[in-house]
Amino acid sequence: QVQPVESGGGSVQAGGSLRLSCAASGLTFSRKCVGWFRQAPGQEREGVAHMYIYDGTTNYADSVKGRFTISQDNAENTVYLQMDSLKPEDTAMYYCAATGLRFFASSCTGEYNYWGQGTQVTVSS
Repeated sequence: QVQPVESGGGSVQAGGSLRLSCAASGLTFSRKCVGWFRQAPGQEREGVAHMYIYDGTTNYADSVKGRFTISQDNAENTVYLQMDSLKPEDTAMYYCAATGLRFFASSCTGEYNYWGQGTQVTVSS
């Protein structure tokens, strides 16, 4: 099995911060897009933040711009999501995923083939 592995979720009060990690595990992130997605109960999964690992291009959902930051380590083995100024509406299961061979690097849209198991983020008021 090859899939990324997320960690760093937990419970925090509104206004607090969390840092999520996505380890490549058996994957190679190089020249792929890596994205963070989230899904709350009763809602559809949505993209949160994405990075094209090759050149560091990033994209963010409007709802998290200015609050969340996606980054990577120098070895391209781990992708992070720094979440600041958290709001109750950020509560969701957060998933890390990586693209396969077919995607648009500028926007990191396309087919995400490799998915982690998710890490829960709960923000209380």
